[in-house]
Amino acid sequence: MQEAINMGLKGMRSNQGGPFGCVIVKDDEIVGRGHNQVVGTNDPTAHAEITAIRDACKNLNDFQLEDCEVYTTCEPCPMCLGAIYWARPKVIYYGNTRIDAANIGFDDSLIYDEITKPLTERLIPIHAIGRELAMEMFKEWVIKNDKTAY
Repeated sequence: MQEAINMGLKGMRSNQGGPFGCVIVKDDEIVGRGHNQVVGTNDPTAHAEITAIRDACKNLNDFQLEDCEVYTTCEPCPMCLGAIYWARPKVIYYGNTRIDAANIGFDDSLIYDEITKPLTERLIPIHAIGRELAMEMFKEWVIKNDKTAY
């Protein structure tokens, strides 16, 4: 956890983004490091966990993080939690809670609330279009012989 904190301090002190850091460990070795880079990269997805996942996957040459441990300085936001689940590590350890984050200006409660609402009640309108066309791509995926399942 200390290395995750060091990563968060590095990013915060260099004005890359907020006070968040993350490391990913496999077999007691750090295989991925990340800190929040939202401001430095103008990328709203450049959270510590996302940057650490990208680094670990590159270093392991794999899109899955099975048998890995995620150490993050704060309870993951909804986006990061989704990314972590897609990466499939075996455990997540976190320092600060989402309430702690909200208390310093990083409040994700709106997103948590939005996820539970019906699509028609969300703040940002969301509409389905072109399903018939999009389904053609899904049909092709189903019969694709050389696909990599994940």
